[in-house]
Amino acid sequence: MGTRLKVLSTFKALHRTRIAVFKEDDRALKAARLKINEEFRKNKNETSDENIKKMIKMGSDVEAVLREGVLQMEHVGDKKLMLRPRESLLLENVPYCDQPRKKS
Repeated sequence: MGTRLKVLSTFKALHRTRIAVFKEDDRALKAARLKINEEFRKNKNETSDENIKKMIKMGSDVEAVLREGVLQMEHVGDKKLMLRPRESLLLENVPYCDQPRKKS
């Protein structure tokens, strides 16, 4: 894949992740959009392949952190927050077992 396509793919992935992570939070959606666009515009004239690859890697890492590590919380009263996790962050709550399962 060409460098230009990789940059565009990273740009689109960041925006898709932003929309999924900050769903129903207009202020955060707008702030993330502005920051993503600002960073890409700031570096649009970069010509060094090595630097471009580093920036693509950083963008991919940021996308992964947003996708895997950001939770939405909402104020629901004085000193109370409501957690709104995405489906992709919920894990099956299975107790740990030292013994391997017996096959039947």
